[in-house]
Amino acid sequence: MPATAPVLIDKTTLGFLKDLEANNEKAWFDAKKGRYQAAQANMVAFADALLERMRAHDRLSTVSGAKSLMRIYTDQRFHKDRPPYAPRFGGRLVRVKPALRGGYFFRIQPGGRSHVTCGFMGPEPDDLRLIRQDIAYDHDTWRRILRAKPLRALLGDLFGEELATVPRGHPKDHPAADLLRKKQFLLRRTFPDTEVMAPDFLDEVVKTYRAVRPWFDHMTAVLTSDANGA
Repeated sequence: MPATAPVLIDKTTLGFLKDLEANNEKAWFDAKKGRYQAAQANMVAFADALLERMRAHDRLSTVSGAKSLMRIYTDQRFHKDRPPYAPRFGGRLVRVKPALRGGYFFRIQPGGRSHVTCGFMGPEPDDLRLIRQDIAYDHDTWRRILRAKPLRALLGDLFGEELATVPRGHPKDHPAADLLRKKQFLLRRTFPDTEVMAPDFLDEVVKTYRAVRPWFDHMTAVLTSDANGA
């Protein structure tokens, strides 16, 4: 049986997004609706392929590639001066909750701004408390997981919003003070346009997501137990 051809991000998809950024107005968009629909179909096909590959090793509640995608239309209800369109295709794959924690995100945007992001964008207060408790008592495990070669090589260091000082209840000289200050826990890999359009881009995205799984597995254990680890 012949191998299935890889689903590619087409050059015309990036071209449409580049032109949209330069002509971000309704009249232009309406005149180019066919280009948008072709680009969106390309992204749906890619997201469907990504979802199929990810389901082979993770449990996801996202039902289809189309459902994973964010709207290209911006919300102007409270920001009338905001451009009407977001010149990107973005989406996310949601893990089955509450059993599994962590999220997979992707953005396709020309000019070297495409990226995949993994992690925790805005942990709820109870989750953040459990995360900080685990960091305080088991930061060696955090360091080991985050410094693992596949994750480190592909995604680098954690980033995101953080406090100016260590949160109340923890000593200022705690050896994991850098982790305790964090309010968001995110990892990101960016891609130049040439890599986005390459035949192995889907493989690279899946490889990147898989590299983060040991951390997600640890976080799932932390966030699905009570404060006593039960």
